[in-house]
Amino acid sequence: MLCLLSIIVLIITFFIDLIFLTVQNHLKCYPFELRRSWFSADESIYMRSAILKGIQWTQPTIRLFGKKHLVPRMTCFMGHPGISYSYSGVTHNSSGWQDWMIPLLERLNETCNVKFNGCLFNLYRNGNDSMGWHSDNESELDPNVPIASLSLGGSRDFSVKHRYKDVKSTFLLTDGDLLIMQPSFQVHWLHSLPKRRNLNDLRINITFRCFLTK
Repeated sequence: MLCLLSIIVLIITFFIDLIFLTVQNHLKCYPFELRRSWFSADESIYMRSAILKGIQWTQPTIRLFGKKHLVPRMTCFMGHPGISYSYSGVTHNSSGWQDWMIPLLERLNETCNVKFNGCLFNLYRNGNDSMGWHSDNESELDPNVPIASLSLGGSRDFSVKHRYKDVKSTFLLTDGDLLIMQPSFQVHWLHSLPKRRNLNDLRINITFRCFLTK
């Protein structure tokens, strides 16, 4: 009986390892690095609490095809004093970092070997909130520096597709995952966070960027 149980455990372990290796090899095809659980559960709880208490969320209006629309999520921008960020006709201005953000900023700078100077917060209240297909290639951004995206809270699908090839895939981003997008990713790929029905979990995404300064 013990021998049979040992065999079953070995078989299960083998398939778990096989699935993990398959996923890792699949991810290597894309110009980004996904670090699962980079933030611990306790760190995530603390940071979500600090963000929800310390941030004033807004829901910007953008113009698409001549019509105004509210973006399907809540946003906030933070960064070095004087840094601004514009996209889809919306401009965010920064007045500095909150004290509780400094340790995370320094840790990410060390992890990515980058001196990030701004970040965009997105609050997805439920599965109806989303982000359409886009690339982070605005003229204010340094095109030679990676972009780091930290997921906190509920899990959401992250979809990517190549600009010029018929290649498209979807990955699940979970609480504490860190996605590091290399510069070439913004050149050749688009990404989105699609709507999902019957999803009520709140998700916060913080995307750290390096903005060009004069």
